[in-house]
Amino acid sequence: MSSLELYVRLAFAVALLLAPGWCLAWALGVRSVSAVLGWSLTLLFVAFTLTFLLASSLTTAIALYAIAGLAALLAMVVRRPVSTVLERGVPGRWAAAAAGLLLGIILWHVAGTVQGDGLFHLARVQKLLAFDDLTLHRVLEFSPKTNAFARSSETPLAADAVIVDEVSMLDTPLAAALFGAVPERAQLILVGDVDQLPSVGPGRVLADVIASRATTVVRLTEIFRQAASSAIVVNAHRVNHGELPDLRTHDGSDFYFIERDEPEAALATIVEVVAERIPRRWGLDAVDDVQVLAPMHRGEVGAQNLNATLQARLNPPRAGAAEITIGRRNFRVGDKVIQQKNDYDRDVYNGDVGRVTAITNYDHDEDGREVIVEIDGRPIPYEIGELDQLGHAFALSVHKSQGSEYPAVVVPIVTQHYLLLKRNLLYTAMTRGKKLVVLVGSKKALGIAVRSDDTKQRWTWLAERIREA
Repeated sequence: MSSLELYVRLAFAVALLLAPGWCLAWALGVRSVSAVLGWSLTLLFVAFTLTFLLASSLTTAIALYAIAGLAALLAMVVRRPVSTVLERGVPGRWAAAAAGLLLGIILWHVAGTVQGDGLFHLARVQKLLAFDDLTLHRVLEFSPKTNAFARSSETPLAADAVIVDEVSMLDTPLAAALFGAVPERAQLILVGDVDQLPSVGPGRVLADVIASRATTVVRLTEIFRQAASSAIVVNAHRVNHGELPDLRTHDGSDFYFIERDEPEAALATIVEVVAERIPRRWGLDAVDDVQVLAPMHRGEVGAQNLNATLQARLNPPRAGAAEITIGRRNFRVGDKVIQQKNDYDRDVYNGDVGRVTAITNYDHDEDGREVIVEIDGRPIPYEIGELDQLGHAFALSVHKSQGSEYPAVVVPIVTQHYLLLKRNLLYTAMTRGKKLVVLVGSKKALGIAVRSDDTKQRWTWLAERIREA
């Protein structure tokens, strides 16, 4: 887009925004520039506020804004008798205001229908934003039959820009498939937090891309005023910089530390916090809204024992209720479960969380029984032999939670987990909570985690290869 074309489109946008306010200001007999701007902004604010309250679309906002302009134009006409208009002709200011409004409407119509990369092609943007976010495996069209992606350099993605979030989780093989499928003309925008846990698979893609200095890197480091009031944000930044979080609490705080030196005491406190304190104080659902994140699977406050203990408290066995026992695990209606491997036939993937909604024929032999799990609003049936794909999700490992957010997060921090108490693990766990983060454990364990920045080095050659490309 040339500079001239950009300036022209900006001028059109100004005309679009000012036309209704111009009409209303002149209708009220006010001719100052400040009045025109004031009424324009007021009408725009009202239009978008109504749209937000109605949970409607951007097109609705523009339509409301245009209607407000037409109403202002009508008010301007009615302000003077029709006979006067017929006898004396339409005053110049009326004609100018009507022309401005008409120009704005025409420009909006043109901007919404012309194909291309127009600056004000908001209808197209709205259509794009209506798409659901997709996993890379879905975007790249992974085929379990061929164990390969359909999208590649030979069949690239049909996109002008590809935005990938949570890139700290991206390993080298998946990154290679992604980079190969992005067209040469397209922009690739990687979004992620390099200070979080690295990918489970090999490589350190995000860190290497940044280290290569071959790309434009924008690092968000400033805590703005709204975020500065959140103890979660402030303490997460402190931990990331190797400082202990501020453990002082006050009414309305969103970050708490409950000191418990022994794992057994920490376990009892976690169960009480999840089942009673958080639902009573913050009105959150103990199963759907609260997530326990453990550094390890084993131990008194490891994910395995936490799941068994929380299940017994939050979803205990009930007389006559459906239940299936597989090995040491019991699946009950109401259980919170997680998909533990990709299942392309069912269109469910590793990390998807759902609730058990039914167990069919539970009083029959194994061949006829099924566990129905609702994931993203879809009922997914599992036969008995397929339940190894599921695990309980009352408590998850911090690694498993990466890429997700929860209204409330409860994290055990005990010396029993000293092998995995690392700064990036604690930072990752704390940043999973949106409204509330509760740490339960010892100050000694917390100090170990904050001071331990000696994560295992991953030796790669990706940064050098990017520089040489």
